[in-house]
Amino acid sequence: MEPDIEGMRAFVVTAEELHFGRAAARLYLTQQALSKRVRRLEEALAAPLFTRTTRAVELTEAGRRLLPKARAAVSAFDLAVREVRDGGEPLRVDVYDERFTPLRMIRQASELDPRLRVELSMRQGLSVALPALRRQEIDAAFGRVHDTPAPWPGELLHRLVHLEPLVAYVPEDHALAGRDVLRPADLRPAGIAMPDPAGAVEWRGYLTWLARRLGVPLRFNPPAIGLRHLVEQFLAEKEAVGLGEKSIDASGSGLRRIPIVEPEPLMPWSLVWHRRNPSPLLRTLLRHLRPRRLPPASDRTVWVPDIDRLPPPS
Repeated sequence: MEPDIEGMRAFVVTAEELHFGRAAARLYLTQQALSKRVRRLEEALAAPLFTRTTRAVELTEAGRRLLPKARAAVSAFDLAVREVRDGGEPLRVDVYDERFTPLRMIRQASELDPRLRVELSMRQGLSVALPALRRQEIDAAFGRVHDTPAPWPGELLHRLVHLEPLVAYVPEDHALAGRDVLRPADLRPAGIAMPDPAGAVEWRGYLTWLARRLGVPLRFNPPAIGLRHLVEQFLAEKEAVGLGEKSIDASGSGLRRIPIVEPEPLMPWSLVWHRRNPSPLLRTLLRHLRPRRLPPASDRTVWVPDIDRLPPPS
């Protein structure tokens, strides 16, 4: 048995983390698969590379000697692959809609790494994008992975990459426009009015859970086509409030942005991809979009649906 590059990569990441769980997450592997790769490398080298106890993982003397050489080998391999594939196809990513956070996240990642060439689509819902992901017509898609049509496709992986606060948007002459913050009691008389999410059933599910949590009436208007149409709908509301992500630039629109508190709603954005997707650009994107954790359920200052703390139904 000869050492292989995936075993070297598994060793390097585990040596950097000194934790098999965190290393497995970085490599998008199960801990079992990671341990198998490391064990295979140890067998090929006829030397243990880690000492493992219930409390710690440490490098052996052989592991310390190997680490700089293994880093160099993995870097050289990745460089060779990039040089061969630089002329390949761009990464096909569905960013949901222009008014949501994923478009900004992709823009930031591309600015940080010019090698990340991306072709965007906007299917306006993860539920709509899932069939294209399964057929590998696209490489990745953003969205909320709960309240999608069940069962969750076993060939798709997902990672929570962002939590974006939702705020209220009201016209400048709205009765609530002078408030610094809004609490559930402020929203109950007139309720929330939102564009119909249409095929984005996971977004409809989120709004339904939120309205139930706040004890606020929820009404759906016709679907909004783009950010400008969304602003027009919000401006037309004189009693109900609209909700949108805090990152939306409302300057000059005639809308006032007001935080919602006790609790502050958070929209959980995940990136979804096919587990057999070989694209090196996908790995590059995942390196830029590090995993996030949901706030603890005991934190009553913020809110995500309880269902989002569970794995998607399979």
